[in-house]
Amino acid sequence: MKNTFEVSDKLFELYHRVHRLVNESMTEEGVSLARSKFLFFLSKLGPCRSTDIACALNFAPRTVTEAIDGLERDRLVMRKPDPDDRRAKIVSITETGRAVLQAAEHPRKQLIEEIFSALDDQQLDQLYDIVSRLVDKTDEIRKRKDAEEEADIAAAR
Repeated sequence: MKNTFEVSDKLFELYHRVHRLVNESMTEEGVSLARSKFLFFLSKLGPCRSTDIACALNFAPRTVTEAIDGLERDRLVMRKPDPDDRRAKIVSITETGRAVLQAAEHPRKQLIEEIFSALDDQQLDQLYDIVSRLVDKTDEIRKRKDAEEEADIAAAR
């Protein structure tokens, strides 16, 4: 019987291998996995400020600014002045960005299908249930840690 650390290590190994393969296949189509996250977010949410992107994707504002700089250079996004705040810019995906994102999505889906074809329908359902339980547990732990931090801050006041 495997212990939790062996299973955890295997999950991390799988994640990194899938991430690497997906990134390679998407990069061949013109946009890396990291850049596609920004484009996907903008395509779904619509135009928004970089601070909104940073908050939603849990990235540092500087990281978002640098990524947007690169995406703008490649004409995948554009910035316009925010009509409500002269200091801010609104970022939106361009038609070129949409086309690149769509082109990269196909090989990503194909690769994921190929990887998961190693499982039959029952195994896929089981894996989904197992991973869902682990996601729920991580959410529970995150909420507990956030509550503990808030309690510590309140106690320090």
